Amino acid sequence: MKFFKAIVAASLLALAGAAVAPAAAQDTKSTIDQIKERGVLRVPAIVNEDPYFNKDPRTGEWHGFVIDMANDIATTIGVKLEVVESSWANSILDVQSGKADIALALTALPARALAISFSDPTYYNSFVIVSPKAEYAKATWASLNDPGVTVAVDLGSAQDLITQQYLPKANVLRFKTRDEAILAVASGKADALINTVLNSVVMVKRNPQLGLVYVPQPVLSSPSVIGINYSSDEQFKSFISAWANYNRRVGNNQTWIVKGLAPFDIAIDDLPEGFDLGG
Repeated sequence: MKFFKAIVAASLLALAGAAVAPAAAQDTKSTIDQIKERGVLRVPAIVNEDPYFNKDPRTGEWHGFVIDMANDIATTIGVKLEVVESSWANSILDVQSGKADIALALTALPARALAISFSDPTYYNSFVIVSPKAEYAKATWASLNDPGVTVAVDLGSAQDLITQQYLPKANVLRFKTRDEAILAVASGKADALINTVLNSVVMVKRNPQLGLVYVPQPVLSSPSVIGINYSSDEQFKSFISAWANYNRRVGNNQTWIVKGLAPFDIAIDDLPEGFDLGG
């Protein structure tokens, strides 16, 4: 009799568990459902980071090709875009902490993948040099790796890591900010600045004394990706990668980038030889 009661009790517990499980599953909303319920897609943006982002100080309105991309993602989901003012380093923390849903235009550094998940590439952004010296037009990473070459870079950036890897013998001046690195080249303290193409073409347009943008060989193309919180579900991660792949392949991402460069009188043909947004 005791055995029979134990069997009945176990059966009742199993049935109770089966009844609770669907209810618990229903209470767990998908990442996209949470965003829809909130009504906004939260994306970090950086002030004065043309052509990626810029905030109009008079109206508070954000511009830049990343804003256009983020708006398209938000529209596809069916919500509005909410911009979270941030910095490149903090944008990763914003996603990791849940303050932002995604962060665009990130360089896919392996160390960053320890903190957040990456989408498929949205476009490719090559590492370049900016220099007033014409002799660097045909530079290679091997020829730059020389104690007689002085390069400037902003400390802790993706370009700093590239410099550490490819230019260990060069005389490298590391600065806390990119503006300080730019000043080092403008003042003649450094021969060249190491940076990425899209930042660099805007730099030389604003500061012609910096010289020209050159793409050393071999071309080092870095995938630009969208950062996603690891706790986001697979549906959301798959959606973001599908968005990145589709818009890269059909050319929408290139169109947005070219639009972001237009205010600086930079067209697609003005991008340096040897560079390809599609990788």
